[in-house]
Amino acid sequence: MTEGNFVDYIKVYASSGKGGKGSVHLHREKYITKGGPDGGDGGRGGHVIVRGDKTMWTLFHLKFKRHFKAEHGGHGSSSRSTGADGADVVIPVPLGTVFRDADTDEILFEVTEHDKDIILLEGGKGGRGNWHFKSSTNQAPRYAQPGIDGVEGWFRMELKILADVGLVGFPNAGKSTLLSVITAAKPKIADYAFTTLKPNLGIVEYRNHQSFVVADIPGIIEGASEGKGLGHYFLRHIERNSTLLFLIPADSDDIKKEYEILLNELRKHNPELLDKQRLLAISKCDMLDDELKEEIKEELPEGIKTLFISSVAQAGLMELKDTLWKMLN
Repeated sequence: MTEGNFVDYIKVYASSGKGGKGSVHLHREKYITKGGPDGGDGGRGGHVIVRGDKTMWTLFHLKFKRHFKAEHGGHGSSSRSTGADGADVVIPVPLGTVFRDADTDEILFEVTEHDKDIILLEGGKGGRGNWHFKSSTNQAPRYAQPGIDGVEGWFRMELKILADVGLVGFPNAGKSTLLSVITAAKPKIADYAFTTLKPNLGIVEYRNHQSFVVADIPGIIEGASEGKGLGHYFLRHIERNSTLLFLIPADSDDIKKEYEILLNELRKHNPELLDKQRLLAISKCDMLDDELKEEIKEELPEGIKTLFISSVAQAGLMELKDTLWKMLN
């Protein structure tokens, strides 16, 4: 999945089908006098349905198709024939997609199960034909019900990616480099801040053909929860990671302070994020000797397991995988 193909926010317009109108018809057949009313019911209008698809990772397929319109129901006809139901329209989305009403910003539902259908907009009911309205005092009704109109509106989709491990750190901390080394993902890597503008996913191959998914979240800075830098736009992706891997480079001026800033931004965005499992990795440790490592260990934050790794030298990566696997399982 390339950066340009990852779309996690989209706005679409949807409208369900109108129900078909009931038929006004009186039975006419040779040798049958006063056949009476036999107008059939109108068909139901098509639904707009959302379907979860675990094979999808992005909303890119909706980038160039923003309008979804279900078919109208067919009209009723003679001999009590019911009109055809309008064809439903199905919108496939990745798991973790949240639907909101674009006007009120109200959360409608979240898609969490594969192949489960959720009706976003119901189609209008078909009108009843005139045979429903016959009585002893009205044996030839000349009226029927019209179909009920469909529903329409604008909706926002927000994708919160599902991954086992989320990489959390300041810009240029080495998150993309780590992802490129431990997975087959090819994120953009450069020597400047905010290289990563979209979350990247990679699958880590572990022992005995086992695997887990790692998400590289764009860099967080102080004030991100208030909209600074890339803002809290990407903080929501961390909500769907079961384990958080904090990445701080060995050449940081104050590792403990950086960790506390990152933790504080997560707390401001959503306090529940602090309930997740956390692991701290000191990256770029290939520039350290044993003496410097001992000095850094004395300044590390308390209450969190810490590992020293180097993506370039591929040092400590197997221990990192082992630790993450134990935390996930």
